[in-house]
Amino acid sequence: MSERGSKHDMSQGSGKAARVSRRSLLKGAAAIGTAAGTSVIGAPMIWAQEIKDITLTHIGVSYSVVQAIGDQAQKDLGFKVVMQNLDTSAALTRFITQPKSVDIPDLEGWQAKVAVAHGLVQGIEVKRIKEFDNMLPIFTKGEYEGKKVSRQGISPYEAMYVETKDATKIVEGVHDYMTMLPQVYNCDSLGYRPDLVDHPVVQWKELFDPKYKGKAAILDVPNIGIMDAALACESRGDIVYKNKGNMTRAEIDTTINALIALKKAGQFRATWTTFEQSVELMASGEVVLQSMWSPAVTAVLAKGIPCIYAPVNQRPDGKEGYRGWCNGMGLMKHLSGKKLDAAYEYLNWYYSGWQGAFVARHGYYSPVPKTAEKFMDANEYGYWYLGKPAADVIKDPYGAPIAKPGAVRDGGSFIERFTNISCWNTVMDENQYMIQRWNEFKAA
Repeated sequence: MSERGSKHDMSQGSGKAARVSRRSLLKGAAAIGTAAGTSVIGAPMIWAQEIKDITLTHIGVSYSVVQAIGDQAQKDLGFKVVMQNLDTSAALTRFITQPKSVDIPDLEGWQAKVAVAHGLVQGIEVKRIKEFDNMLPIFTKGEYEGKKVSRQGISPYEAMYVETKDATKIVEGVHDYMTMLPQVYNCDSLGYRPDLVDHPVVQWKELFDPKYKGKAAILDVPNIGIMDAALACESRGDIVYKNKGNMTRAEIDTTINALIALKKAGQFRATWTTFEQSVELMASGEVVLQSMWSPAVTAVLAKGIPCIYAPVNQRPDGKEGYRGWCNGMGLMKHLSGKKLDAAYEYLNWYYSGWQGAFVARHGYYSPVPKTAEKFMDANEYGYWYLGKPAADVIKDPYGAPIAKPGAVRDGGSFIERFTNISCWNTVMDENQYMIQRWNEFKAA
């Protein structure tokens, strides 16, 4: 298949759209005529009586596999959706050791590479994804605003495509099948308490600054935590990596040795593995600066506690940037028949807009902003996507106020963030050695 164009519209929304139930669309189409074999919303027609007993199990990390999203999908689609949370390592172990207990695996780019190589997933047919042509070119061309997306680490584009449904090797460029359907992504940074820190944080090296001794924390997912450490090491001037996302053993040693020295000096109050842990550390004041994810910052703000997502894209020399990531949904190999059809309905539902608007209120992004925009008012879309000052109170997905009128999102607009990605979450060629050294850091 030749590379397909990707249309996108980042203009301001015109207000809330009517919430039309996908289930009602299915029922309405069924009433039109059962003989025609009609296709609905990019997937084969699934009659209500045939799908009511179907259950899809979606497994992944808590910031991506969210119960409220599963509940809404179940309401709109008419079949049961079970959301189960496991941390990154445990989820991948589940996919490999109990593949038939999972229907929809939640995958980052590096996990997609592992899943494809192990033959755990089947290729997703591009032609069955209704909004494919409206996905941002980050995913369909590996670029945004005419600028190539960083290839340090594993960008979504380079982990997304296979040539056939049963392929066990990822290939370059857009093809007829995808390894995963991107569903939520963002730029990760440092989070800090402005009431407990004496100046704005805009550089990764602040994580290692002795002034925060005993008040800093770092993420304890080895594949990701070492990237944050590398960004801080490079920012501090310790080393210039050839590729932070695929370090040599010598580069891994430099990074881990720096972490061990810092730990022995008492720099880190804690390491954490879930955003809930990072929220508690920050909200309690035990930690004032740490690796952080966007929903964790949102959760701290929802408690009425000030918290800022460090805008590491704002250095005049442009030498620093965010760590990017993207989670997508795969289709496990065992899916077939009506259950596979239901799974495609589920994937397409994610691009219909409700989920995109929900995750935006966490500070995340949809691969198809134009549908998410329909479920956001102009104030929300302007704040979260366009970097505009809030015209009214900004609320999180559950209705808690998190920003006052006049506030501007940390880091600015979507364009400002995604044209300033330094590297992406990854799995390195020297992964086993890296994990061995990371465990030495944990034990130090």
